[in-house]
Amino acid sequence: MLLCELCGQALRTEPEMRRHLLRAHLECESRCPLCSFSAPGYDELRAHVDSAHPEPGPAPTGGPPQCPFCGETGSSGRQVEAHVRSRHGHLLDPPAPGNGQQLYECPMCDLVCANCQILQEHVDLHLEEHRFSEVDINAGGCLSDLVLAQQLQNEEDRQQGLEEREEFQKLQRQYGLDSAGGYKQQSLKNMEREVARGRMQPSEYHKRKADMMESLAFGVDDGKTKTSGVIEALCRYYQNEIKDVRRVWLSTGVDHFHSSLGDKGWGCGYRNFQMLLSSLLSNSMYNDCLRDITLIPCIPKIQSMIEDAWKEGFDPQGASHFNNRLHGTKAWIGACEIYSLLTSLRLKCQIIDFHKPTGPLGTHPRLFEWVLSYYSSNREGGTKVVCTPKPPIYMQHQGHSRTIVGIEERKNRTLCLLIFDPGCPSQEMQKLLKQSNDDTSLKLLRKFVGSLKDKQYQIVAVDGKLSPEEKVVRCQASQLFTAERIP
Repeated sequence: MLLCELCGQALRTEPEMRRHLLRAHLECESRCPLCSFSAPGYDELRAHVDSAHPEPGPAPTGGPPQCPFCGETGSSGRQVEAHVRSRHGHLLDPPAPGNGQQLYECPMCDLVCANCQILQEHVDLHLEEHRFSEVDINAGGCLSDLVLAQQLQNEEDRQQGLEEREEFQKLQRQYGLDSAGGYKQQSLKNMEREVARGRMQPSEYHKRKADMMESLAFGVDDGKTKTSGVIEALCRYYQNEIKDVRRVWLSTGVDHFHSSLGDKGWGCGYRNFQMLLSSLLSNSMYNDCLRDITLIPCIPKIQSMIEDAWKEGFDPQGASHFNNRLHGTKAWIGACEIYSLLTSLRLKCQIIDFHKPTGPLGTHPRLFEWVLSYYSSNREGGTKVVCTPKPPIYMQHQGHSRTIVGIEERKNRTLCLLIFDPGCPSQEMQKLLKQSNDDTSLKLLRKFVGSLKDKQYQIVAVDGKLSPEEKVVRCQASQLFTAERIP
């Protein structure tokens, strides 16, 4: 509420106060009731009030501060105050000393006003500016919180992306899908390390490097990890020292290949293919299919052969997994790649999945039974040692693959697989060639039912040849099967 200084009447707003002053007091006063201005007459005083004290319009709610005299707005209270000083300073200046008029000092700054109404409006400017400052601070605080939250989210996303990339790169390295090079690069790197550690003479390094380069140029294995004659030694052993074995079936002509400095840690699939191929090359039944292969290919050559099978249309999903490229990498291969390669060579083969245990304690007795049926068509009668024309079996499980070269049927009717492991060095395999061979040496090969407890196994078995037409059909089936597998 506002009180008229001339009559004491209470009025609600400044416009009402202005109209009251004009109507009730302007005609009888020559002094402006809103300031200390004295006019010679009514018309001059009315003109002064209209110009110096115009009726302000309504201030917009929540808008910028306004001049209390003319309504002009400013971006801040300080700007409005400067405007008031420049345009309406005569209303704010205190009267000359000695006239006895009361002065009103602003409690928030050093400004002195002529009356309490002007002081109130001036203080309101301070409060309005303070309110806008709080809004700005709060808005700035909210903005800062949003920016901080966004930065934290971006950092979290960046860290998560970094962890995912590291995990992906770890898997790439684990499965040989990174760009760290392949067989050749690993061979050279490991031989250089051997020289640095004093385990290899520089002269030997250069000789082995030259031999490797020649082997790679011709695409054939150098034979330095091969052990031949193990199957023949086993035949002799079982004929002389049968003991607890009732019957035994063996593949013929299988050479053992183990990993070298160039493929250690990732080459088991390729080495098992070399073992399988060594048996196939010794069997004249497959001469027509393998007429272009006379020697065991080296690992980079096998990689190129698998790529050629993909180009023919075999296993497009598997090819996509490897980005259609194996050569020059350390990529692991499995049963599907072996199947595609063998089929592309017109070899009739099949993949059999043993996707869950079929016996107690996570064992796979059905796997052993299947292998027995593969090697033996008639188990009753005949010789105790059977060297069959059956090629060995490629066996895959998580993280490793091996080659089944035979099976024992014990006198207690239990079964025992005979397995070549590419992780076994040739020094150990050569112990089997000695005349004084015994059961201790056979521990390298024997795997009983309780020894194979991986969750899943896959085997690839060759059982004949394919005609060119049958090869085309199998290629088309591979593509259809892949299409059906894709969700």
